[in-house]
Amino acid sequence: MAHRRHKFARAGQIALAMAMLAGSAQAQIAPSAAEVARYTGLHAVAHKGDALLVEKKLTGGADVNARDPFGRTAVHIATFARQHDVLRTLAQAGANLALLENDRYDAVTIAAVANDDATLQVLLALGASAKLTTSRYEGTALIAAAHLGHVGVVKQLIAAGAPLDHVNNLHWTAVIESIVLGDGGTRHQQVLQALLSAGASTRLTDREGNTPLSLAKSRGYGAMVSMLEKVGAR
Repeated sequence: MAHRRHKFARAGQIALAMAMLAGSAQAQIAPSAAEVARYTGLHAVAHKGDALLVEKKLTGGADVNARDPFGRTAVHIATFARQHDVLRTLAQAGANLALLENDRYDAVTIAAVANDDATLQVLLALGASAKLTTSRYEGTALIAAAHLGHVGVVKQLIAAGAPLDHVNNLHWTAVIESIVLGDGGTRHQQVLQALLSAGASTRLTDREGNTPLSLAKSRGYGAMVSMLEKVGAR
């Protein structure tokens, strides 16, 4: 009976965590149409994608790291709007690419969650870091991308030196999230394979002591089980 209670409690914890993390994309709040309509100065031209006007605003004394009421800088705005030339102009002017908005997301994590390979590539080329601890879950862009099954983004972040074994405040790594928040399908299999090929740990466990292999087995994710066993996971 105690075993059954523990099993149900654990299932409830995972369900709660999944519900919390399922809202992570929504937690990254892009400026609404009403907010955009109220923008003036640097934020307005950054959203429009007018790099020349951005440069003029900055030459005229605009604060390159100025924030809107939600803590978004022009870098955040340009990332949401996929304005690559604006990002380049802001970076050249000394914008801080590592700043977090009010929900603690940086530009790299915003692009990662959006599965925006092109904007992520621009940000990383400009020197943005893939190593920051971000979000209310004290995670990383890599963990968020692994959870969502964004294969190309995961590979970019790994190549950029993202920490493979960071543990978030749910006590999950990118490997664990690719399993417990994935569907066991092709995308999450590819994410797991990319992480394993890069040397991510298969020994780090969740809060209850479950290894990635035991988590994959418990979900019936046979392909993931095979991948993990191939690299010696236990």
